[in-house]
Amino acid sequence: MIKHVVMWKFKEENKAENLKKAKEMLLALPAIIGELKKMEVYFDITGSDMSMDMMLDTEFLSVEDMKTYAVHPEHLKVSAFIRSVIESRVVLDSEI
Repeated sequence: MIKHVVMWKFKEENKAENLKKAKEMLLALPAIIGELKKMEVYFDITGSDMSMDMMLDTEFLSVEDMKTYAVHPEHLKVSAFIRSVIESRVVLDSEI
């Protein structure tokens, strides 16, 4: 099993609206992309300088399934939107 975790720091402009839209777009993906076995989205509650604003926690059966998800057209649409509204991004992929 592969765990893919992504965290983003969003730009301040329209942050609340963009966080909500990003979450809605992400949570629509499991119904569309069969390789995506689990998805959870979390928002930061502290607002500290060290915090990221949103975290995506996903699971896949294999690295190949994760790669299929990464290039899926619907995932690419979500990624394009998120890239347009963030300042930074960090990723961790691990075997569990």
